[in-house]
Amino acid sequence: MAHKAAEAAPVAATHPGAARAHERERTSVREYIESLLVTVILALFGTTFIVQAFKIPSESMQPTLLVGDHLLVNKFVFGGRDHWYDAVLPYRAVRRGDVIVFKFPFQDHPHYVKRVIGIAGDHIKMVDQHVYLNGKLLQEPYAVHDPAAPYDPFLYNFPPANESELLSSMQPEWADQIFNYIQNGEIVVPPGKYFAMGDNRDHSWDSRYWGFVDREAIMGGPVVIYWSVKSSENDYTEHSLFGGIGSLFDTLIHIPTDTRWDRMFRTVH
Repeated sequence: MAHKAAEAAPVAATHPGAARAHERERTSVREYIESLLVTVILALFGTTFIVQAFKIPSESMQPTLLVGDHLLVNKFVFGGRDHWYDAVLPYRAVRRGDVIVFKFPFQDHPHYVKRVIGIAGDHIKMVDQHVYLNGKLLQEPYAVHDPAAPYDPFLYNFPPANESELLSSMQPEWADQIFNYIQNGEIVVPPGKYFAMGDNRDHSWDSRYWGFVDREAIMGGPVVIYWSVKSSENDYTEHSLFGGIGSLFDTLIHIPTDTRWDRMFRTVH
């Protein structure tokens, strides 16, 4: 056995080119794996901390955002938490008028998209469908109203004056708390909270019905519509496996005709 081992050594030494080729192959495979891992890590980092895709499933933000709009949401813009290093990073505070994506405070915490109307300390009321912010009429070029919408007192006047004006459509927790935040006929936004409403004002279930958006629930702000496809709310309520596959197949077939090309890469504001 020792004699055979001794014989093997000079054979390998007489083929340096094969050894180098084998080493290059091993290096190439290692570099490929390392590159793939780095790509995966960067992709996970990006979707976790910087940007995330989001699609619009309801009409509450029309005409700013349509059902079927696919957005890229900047998760970094509202990242500041009053740390010492916030000043040197591109963070900014949430402002009135910002469109935000956030986790709904109740149920299974689905993601909602609304527009910030009031920030901490603001006094808000609605009179005859007009919003008053800190005693002044708020100019809202983004808001639309539907004369054909079913009657709802909160579409015209808000907040309620007494318990008899509470609605069954309100989130029960909000109905129990709302009068804690009403002063002189106005809703007062507490610290760390935001009052948000949909642009499609008469078809939006928003802060009027379920309360404030918590600062920690805000995921980010929509930046751009990267794709938009003609859809209805029913397209996003199908939960069965076969229904979902059928909907996806139909979408793929009709991409050229159902894509709203004029909305592609439109910024959101």
